[in-house]
Amino acid sequence: MPNGILIVDKPAGWTSQDVAAKLRGVFHEKHVGHGGTLDPMATGVLPIFLGRATRAVPFFEHADKVYEATLRLGLVTDTQDVTGRTLAASPVDITQGQLEDALDRFRGEILQIPPMYSAIKVNGKKLYTLARQGKEIERRPRPVMIYALEMLCADGQGASADKRCLSLQSDVALRIHCSKGTYVRTLCHDIGAALGCGGCMAALRRTRAGRYGLDKAHTMEELLAAPDPEALLLPVDSLFADRPSCTINEAGERKLRNGASLKTGKLADGEYRVYGPQGDFLALCAVTAGELRTIKSFFSV
Repeated sequence: MPNGILIVDKPAGWTSQDVAAKLRGVFHEKHVGHGGTLDPMATGVLPIFLGRATRAVPFFEHADKVYEATLRLGLVTDTQDVTGRTLAASPVDITQGQLEDALDRFRGEILQIPPMYSAIKVNGKKLYTLARQGKEIERRPRPVMIYALEMLCADGQGASADKRCLSLQSDVALRIHCSKGTYVRTLCHDIGAALGCGGCMAALRRTRAGRYGLDKAHTMEELLAAPDPEALLLPVDSLFADRPSCTINEAGERKLRNGASLKTGKLADGEYRVYGPQGDFLALCAVTAGELRTIKSFFSV
């Protein structure tokens, strides 16, 4: 049975669920989950969890993300990206200095109002379902963290910070390092609003999710052509590489497999990757006051 984490370079036009469904067929495995939804228009890093590794999905939910996004100034849409219906189109007349000042307002902890075109549920109904019915409801602002926000390049901008960009629409390439729950579409929309010309997201590529980057990612073409796709799986313990490891003996493994705690006087309090005497990854465990208990097991039953 396949068991591990596959890093997919999601193509544009696919939903995260499309990728998971396709890989169920490729691996002949019904237990498949993904780590963090990407919009259909977005590309880039999408971790897929297979087999027993799906038990690790909740531990990935709080992973930070890095994106490269294109902000299109001068255009406002109902979906906050270029796939939506145009609500307003305005000339763009700003300097690079003004743009940098606006970006500075969105660094650190900020509040975002989730877009109507999102999968958040309100009273049991997903917002995008209501949006497609022409309804809009009040959403509460949510705190998110923008660890880094930098401009990579901008159309129409010269070397001088005083040079103005004057056109109907102008694209700005951004690099964004953010926390879980950040809507990059909304960030683009809000930056455009702060500049007074409006804005939306024109393109999005996720370059890192948690500890997994594009260097570990495989395209769908690679996956579908691979003679042995299981060879592309990363071990589930790679998700917990920041925790120290410990190895237990056969008696300890039997206890762990039976759900019992273990006494250990040598390990400091904290979380550990626990391995059996043969080197098999067994569980993520926590040590408290000399006692080791399972947080989540990953051994085959």
